Amino acid sequence: MDRVQEYIIKNYRGEQPVGTSFIIETEHPKHPFLAHTPTMRVPMAISQTDNVYRAMYSMLLAVWHHNQQKERKIITVACPGLGTMTGKMPFERAAKQMALAYKNFINPLDKMNWAYAIARQKAIGAGGDK
Repeated sequence: MDRVQEYIIKNYRGEQPVGTSFIIETEHPKHPFLAHTPTMRVPMAISQTDNVYRAMYSMLLAVWHHNQQKERKIITVACPGLGTMTGKMPFERAAKQMALAYKNFINPLDKMNWAYAIARQKAIGAGGDK
């Protein structure tokens, strides 16, 4: 935990925003990496936010960037129900947001435009419910 906090202090000036993620080595042989990915700034309810979507998408990006740059690749990712404990995000809503983040991640854009941005925002909404 100390190494994670030191990384946050050094790289995020003491506050890692929701919607960011970083990979840090754990020095554990079976679980060599940790993706630190906050779903909230402080303990609070987040059930009416898109924080889980943003966290999941940023974690996938962090893993992707890691695998682009490092020799030792991340092959498997185990991810709990983000935001479902302290954040009080209902399991089904968290699962929807996480699945949508994964779907959007594996189907990257080749061109950006406002129609796309508006459609994605509608799909994500505030909490992933349409």
